[in-house]
Amino acid sequence: MNQALSYTDAHFNQYVDELIEFLRIPSVSTDPDHAGDVRAAASWLADHLNALGMQNVDIMETPGYPIVYAEYMVDPSKPTILVYGHYDVQPPDPLDLWDSAPFDPVVKNGDLYARGSCDDKGQLFMHVKAAESFFKGSNSLPLNVKYIFEGEEEVGSAHLPQFLKDNRELLKADVAVVSDTALFGSGVPSITYGLRGLAYVEVMLEGPDRDLHSGVYGGAIENPINALAKMIADLHDEDHRVTIDGFYDNVLPLTSEERTTFASLPFDTDEWVHDVGASKPRTEKGYSVLEGTTARPTLDCNGIWGGFTGKGAKTVLPARAYAKISCRLVPNQTPEEITSKLEAHFKKHTPDTMRLTFKDLHGGMGALVDTKSDAMMAASEAMEGVFGQKPYMVRSGGSIPIVSDFKKILGQETVLMGFGLDSDAIHSPNEKFGLDRFRQGIDSIVRFMDIYSKK
Repeated sequence: MNQALSYTDAHFNQYVDELIEFLRIPSVSTDPDHAGDVRAAASWLADHLNALGMQNVDIMETPGYPIVYAEYMVDPSKPTILVYGHYDVQPPDPLDLWDSAPFDPVVKNGDLYARGSCDDKGQLFMHVKAAESFFKGSNSLPLNVKYIFEGEEEVGSAHLPQFLKDNRELLKADVAVVSDTALFGSGVPSITYGLRGLAYVEVMLEGPDRDLHSGVYGGAIENPINALAKMIADLHDEDHRVTIDGFYDNVLPLTSEERTTFASLPFDTDEWVHDVGASKPRTEKGYSVLEGTTARPTLDCNGIWGGFTGKGAKTVLPARAYAKISCRLVPNQTPEEITSKLEAHFKKHTPDTMRLTFKDLHGGMGALVDTKSDAMMAASEAMEGVFGQKPYMVRSGGSIPIVSDFKKILGQETVLMGFGLDSDAIHSPNEKFGLDRFRQGIDSIVRFMDIYSKK
């Protein structure tokens, strides 16, 4: 391990230069005009893994973009880790809000600015460079490693579950490792052990068969926007709890240990509220902001529309009103369960003057990882060795569907060792990744591989 850490120290600038080369490839998976660039990124990554001396490097086709696979098998008696990352990136728009070109990486004040620098090329590359430091520093790896790097994460990973099903034997491992999350704060080490799931739906209320003149018909025909607005307003009670029947039936309650950990995290509620430009927080009664944003289920209207919204006035009584609604789910809730309960609720409360159309758009499972497993303990010890303090075990309010897929399809738990920050502006202009965290990530992964190899 020490030889690998020393090699990283001596060659870190080279690692940064190689990451910059990788970031120059505009692998935007959402834009068909960049299809060639996405494949170019896959080829670049495969060539790089081959050059390092990885075994069985392969660009494995899917119905969409390919998955880059590589492995290095040291000894069947040693543990095997499966490392996941994605080489595709979000579109850079709006371009006029970038201070520098999104695919012409620049370093400013210790931060590397480029699309994909944090999400996820920079974090993926930490794993590649940690392996290189072992290869070059001590001629081998301390355990067995398999890598899958996909090119469709930013468009929903539609073909990844089938890839996992088709390659169960190839992907056998003791644990999966993902670096696509964030530290709790700058200089505050943390490991994510919980993720929320998602249920996303669209509803439409239809009243008359066409838009009507509000002067001629208003007062005798119910307005779908009014009706839908009331239905949405009634989805929460005065304690900000969701009013859907059975919504909380399968919610796994927080343990006293978890609530103690939440309370001990270095989090300033007033600063958080100020940063988002709000006047005050609104949480489910009895829960803190951190608990509400990471460990409790939610329901939110993400968009509502209907009628006339152009310039000027048009006294229309609209025929239809629409809304998109999402629920963040906690472990033990399933998207199928919550979507079914949402549909039943809207059907029950649809006025007899209206017709309801309900669409299930998509969903995903949440996840909860055992913090006392060998892999999690190794990750904790590794990060403590780098940061000088034991990392916090935290839950994230977001969703990473691949984690539940690893568990459901491959039977593998996942260690989420992420080194981003919420301020890294992923999916936004001026995305960045601190070079200090790029280095901390490499060193943490080196330590993790060494420690876990001895478990």
